[in-house]
Amino acid sequence: MASCKRALPPKHASRLEWRVATAAELPCAAKIGFDAALEIVRASASPLGMETVPLAKAGRRILALPVIAQVDAPRRDCAAMDGFAVRSQDLQADVTRLRLSGESAAGGPVPALLRPGTAFRISTGAPMPPGADRVVMREYARVDGNFVHVPPLSDKPHVRARASDIARGTTLLAPGTRIDARAMVVASAADLGAVTVWRRPRLRILANGDELAEPGSAGTDADKVPDSLSEALLLMGRQWGAKPLGVSRTKDNSQDLRTAVSHALDDADVLVIAGGASDSHRDLARSALLPLGLQIHFAGVSMKPGKPIWYGKIARTHVLGLPGNPTAALTTARLFMAPLLAALSGAGFHSALDWHQRRSVTDVAKGGDRDQFLCAYRDENDRVQIIERQEASAQMMLATADLLVERRRGACGGAAGTLLRCLRF
Repeated sequence: MASCKRALPPKHASRLEWRVATAAELPCAAKIGFDAALEIVRASASPLGMETVPLAKAGRRILALPVIAQVDAPRRDCAAMDGFAVRSQDLQADVTRLRLSGESAAGGPVPALLRPGTAFRISTGAPMPPGADRVVMREYARVDGNFVHVPPLSDKPHVRARASDIARGTTLLAPGTRIDARAMVVASAADLGAVTVWRRPRLRILANGDELAEPGSAGTDADKVPDSLSEALLLMGRQWGAKPLGVSRTKDNSQDLRTAVSHALDDADVLVIAGGASDSHRDLARSALLPLGLQIHFAGVSMKPGKPIWYGKIARTHVLGLPGNPTAALTTARLFMAPLLAALSGAGFHSALDWHQRRSVTDVAKGGDRDQFLCAYRDENDRVQIIERQEASAQMMLATADLLVERRRGACGGAAGTLLRCLRF
């Protein structure tokens, strides 16, 4: 049996360099801690590069350059209400009778000068006539033929001044902003046809296992099981900024696996191998990929579930090996793949790790000998209920779980109401 004893690293080698250099050489090396593994991924991930895209295709993208207003909003002084444009000096203490002498409509040209003793009909957003300084709301006025009767001066002029909302040349959205529906309104108001964003990381899933079948095709063969992970991982990837490239499925065969990965390297920024991490003799992924230039940054993490997870790179492509058990795979994907994709897409690594605290419904057990990440859900009082049976191979409990609860190694137990650190699953 090969010895697990580790040689001391050279004095000139950094901690990260030594881990990369020795991971493949020491298959039984001790698992590193969760925080150390997470830091390795964070240090390896940075935005992929900028690209300019049409505004219509910029939804959910992350700004790489600021959005700067190209026009004022509003473009001119305009009405904030439907009604009648008037001059304040024409309004008396009692009801004033003004002659209707024109109209201003939204999108129309600036109307003629408003003369003393006259009023213009005006619609919301329409330009104010020169000389007018307020709008009398339609419901407060009475039209009588070619005249309008208006009440005395009110507190509000109901006029939106030019550039009172947006001034040309000002920065409206900062780099790092995600273009959601609200930001899209602002970018559109800036009169931009395109914006500069960070490139989306291209994600490919490779499902490894003789038993796997495409969902919908396993029923005719009792030796097959539906591949329940691949589409879920692509969906999670899309949620965290990735551009999904699709799924490949391979047998437990080194050559097949190596061929599939070779094809994936042509276009993928991130390759996730589902079922490519285990401690058994059937774990072929790392050894199969070493001839392709795989540099392993860590192999195995002291955590539960997901202990066999590994991470490395082949040239510019990030490669993440996940366990094949569904809950373990989805948990480790949420903890490692999601922040990796967030960092590559420009959102920032820690934007995907927004831990928060909630109180437990029941008593909390003492932490074990590894960091644990437990499936849980929020109850009707917004407290957290840890699911009783935590099984790495389970699938049905994922329908209920909307949180991961962190329980660090050796953490103290507690009574109901204990604050627990939680992550949206």
